[in-house]
Amino acid sequence: MDPKPLRQRLDTGSRISARFFTRRLFLRVLSLLSICVVLYNVVYSTELRRRLEKVQALGGAGQPHYQIDTTEPRDGSSSMACYDNGFGQNGTEKATLVMLVRNSELREALGSIRMVEDRFNRRFHYPWTFLNDKPFTDDFIKYTSGLASGPAEYAVVPNDNWSIPDHVNKTIMRAEMSRLASAEVIYGGSLSYRHMCRFNSGFFYNQEVMMKYDWYWRVEPGIELYCDINYDPFTFMRENKKVYGFVISMYEFKDTITTLWDRTRQFHLGNGDYNLCHFWSNFEIASLKFYRSEAYSRYFEFLDRTGGFFYERWGDAPVHSIGVGLFAPKNSIHHFADFGYSHAPCSRCPQDDESHTSGRCLCNRNKHFDSESYSCLPRWWKVAGMNKGTKRILFFLPFPFHLIYFSSFFSYIRKVLYIRAYSSSISGAGGSFVGFCTESLLYIDSESRNNFLLFSRISFSWERK
Repeated sequence: MDPKPLRQRLDTGSRISARFFTRRLFLRVLSLLSICVVLYNVVYSTELRRRLEKVQALGGAGQPHYQIDTTEPRDGSSSMACYDNGFGQNGTEKATLVMLVRNSELREALGSIRMVEDRFNRRFHYPWTFLNDKPFTDDFIKYTSGLASGPAEYAVVPNDNWSIPDHVNKTIMRAEMSRLASAEVIYGGSLSYRHMCRFNSGFFYNQEVMMKYDWYWRVEPGIELYCDINYDPFTFMRENKKVYGFVISMYEFKDTITTLWDRTRQFHLGNGDYNLCHFWSNFEIASLKFYRSEAYSRYFEFLDRTGGFFYERWGDAPVHSIGVGLFAPKNSIHHFADFGYSHAPCSRCPQDDESHTSGRCLCNRNKHFDSESYSCLPRWWKVAGMNKGTKRILFFLPFPFHLIYFSSFFSYIRKVLYIRAYSSSISGAGGSFVGFCTESLLYIDSESRNNFLLFSRISFSWERK
């Protein structure tokens, strides 16, 4: 027998076995990499939630407002001081910029005032209203009134608006606060945060200093505005019959509002369910007449009698959001998509080209909360019946395609390629994409030129013409 053919057969068999083993090993590696990418997306979403729950920024940004000793005696009325810088108001609405702030947050307050003045109020000179559970210091008044281009008023919150009501069982309250704190629920053990949420839910709009206004813009210490606001949003709201305006919408932490929807259904006697979405109330431009209406006032009073602000940790954001959803037409709610805004740990940036090429905005369009998995904006677009939205697609699917331009580069290698790509403002006859992001894991097989998409996560926003 000729040994050469046998040797060739043996060599061929060895190559087949080696190739078979190599391919099996490679496929296992690919499976592992696919799992890693899935875990990356899960961890990313979890990390965002963790940052939302545990943000502990220095200087008080993101911290509970108004640390207060509830045993400190205070009278039941509010004290006020007013400072007028002499600028005539150019804005035509009965509106104010409102900040609930502690004396210790002076630096963060000054940063926010400077932002709002530079981006908006230097053209309109609307008045500022500062609220505190304690008297403002002379330094706080001096420096903040110096930055305000309109009159600045300072008021102390009445004691009955910032204390535990008699109908709340303090023993149960402390036990629940301890339980939530042990479970590491954000601000679960904070009494001051509960006072703040209750005050913003049902008292701020009836403060004596607020009664002369019909509109307010809520401003928090430590925020940033990324865009010039060259029009009057208060006038826009009035002329377009809007009641509530927001910038960011997100999910609430379920552990903080366990019974809020059940209580709401008891009040409203309605059906349906609550998806935990709310308008992030640290930025809101809204009608004070709406909050002073009989419907909303009765709703808040009902919620307050249940004690949920103290037994759980109901936030003013879900209370405002549900109230607006129940008592205001959905076409009276407005998303300020042209506003660039940041409040730790979230920010958003307008996605259209004009906002950036004109120099009106200065922000990173790729760092955009609207496209994150924790954003509720797509749900809002759907509810509002708007021709825009965000789609997120997560799938595992063999998807053959050919990388024609890269075939020579991958001539002799097999490779897994991770691609993260962004695009913006792709216009077409049917409309324009205002934001796009894709993350993909590719298997490049240069021998067969059958390239497989192992994993893809796609997010995009669009607006139809």
